[in-house]
Amino acid sequence: MTFNTVIFDFGGVITSSPFEAFNRMEAKNGLPKDFVRSVNARNPDDNAWAKFERAECSAAEFDTLFAAEARALGHELDGASVIACLSGDIRPDMVAALDMLKSKGFGLGCITNNVPSGKGAGMAVSDEKAAAISAVMDRFDHIIESSKAGVRKPDPRIYAMMCAALEVKPSQCIYLDDLGINCKPAAAMGMAAIKVTSGDQALNDLGALLALTFTPLGV
Repeated sequence: MTFNTVIFDFGGVITSSPFEAFNRMEAKNGLPKDFVRSVNARNPDDNAWAKFERAECSAAEFDTLFAAEARALGHELDGASVIACLSGDIRPDMVAALDMLKSKGFGLGCITNNVPSGKGAGMAVSDEKAAAISAVMDRFDHIIESSKAGVRKPDPRIYAMMCAALEVKPSQCIYLDDLGINCKPAAAMGMAAIKVTSGDQALNDLGALLALTFTPLGV
């Protein structure tokens, strides 16, 4: 198989996973581990989280809607606390990989489920972090943000939109995401999908598909 395009999720792939931040916040507040994920897993196409990622509600509305969903599951947690966890730390090795791929002529896309909160596509909480994320985003040939497109993963339409924008067939693409549910539609379309569990694993799997070696920074 000949690939000419690599499409990345952002949070949990280019940056550290927000799930790690969720777990720290849950522990601090005496909540069950993965409670935020359990709330967001219920009614996944029409809950507060889904509406926020499609920009169908404001941050204030999400705060109220999420709190009601959490309360229905027996715990008190406001949506604002969840939003504060969203912006992860940039993984330098992944950015170096983007540069290597670009230097070798690969097309680069980013499909990110994000919300209309914070600063920029990465939902940064500071101008400094927003600038750093913007510099990473500049490496992509095309970016689709769910909060701007009004459609979110795993809706197959968002992957088709990326292929159309980059003028490629799914079979020419590799797709990386930290959620298996988001990898499935990409694979069903014909993309080679990589479920990301860590930066090192992602680059090893990507390198195997492309017959490339991504050397970690500092090695």
